[in-house]
Amino acid sequence: MALIPSQILRVAILLSYFSIICNYKAIDMPAHQTYGGSWKFLTFIDLVIQAVFFGVCVLTDLSSLLTKGTASMEQERQLRKLISLRDWMMAVLAFPVGVFVVTMFWTLYLYDRDLVYPRLLDNFIPQWLNHGMHTTVLPFIIIEMRTTHHQYPSRLCGLLAVCSFAVGYVLWMCWVHNVTGVWVYPLLEHIGPMARVLFFVSLTGLISLYYVLGEILNSYIWDSSRSSDIISHRFVTLGSGSDLMFAFLTVCLPT
Repeated sequence: MALIPSQILRVAILLSYFSIICNYKAIDMPAHQTYGGSWKFLTFIDLVIQAVFFGVCVLTDLSSLLTKGTASMEQERQLRKLISLRDWMMAVLAFPVGVFVVTMFWTLYLYDRDLVYPRLLDNFIPQWLNHGMHTTVLPFIIIEMRTTHHQYPSRLCGLLAVCSFAVGYVLWMCWVHNVTGVWVYPLLEHIGPMARVLFFVSLTGLISLYYVLGEILNSYIWDSSRSSDIISHRFVTLGSGSDLMFAFLTVCLPT
């Protein structure tokens, strides 16, 4: 049995995202006053995605609790829709975008922080909030994947959805640059047009790779868990030495 029920963990994570978003929006930064506001930053978009996703998770838990013991087909149908939405958001948005934000931010930060997070921002954003936006996303989403099995869509549909999101954000960045004359991230000011195209294509490929990684990780965690449960059940329910030997051969030998 888990030390902390997954339902309580989801509520705690949801509240933490609300706190992070509220504290971030309360900061009076010049970038928030320009065209696009906070919505031009992928970090903020990811925070909203994570908050909405965990909100759907909490709503699914509540619906499951309320429908337990009832025979209403309509309530069961609505619950299945919520579960499908939760699983789709996890597969297509929450995991790939969340992992992308964390890995890209800290890779560029360690290489040259001024390319993605200029030192001037230290005057506005405290360290705890920076980690709330760029670090805790990863353990939170891993915890969710470990505590709940999510049904992934077909790989083709999933990759199309992820690529659509990536291309949409690239077009949004280009539009902001067209309106303001300034790129959202300083890195893009230091490279030429062809290099930017290659950079955008590489990022789209990377976020697609994270989608596949999430699919593989989800299958590995839950296929391993089911295999362990089956093996444990076989050994617990068998008693004599001959039965145990039979169970050992059944598990180890190919079928």
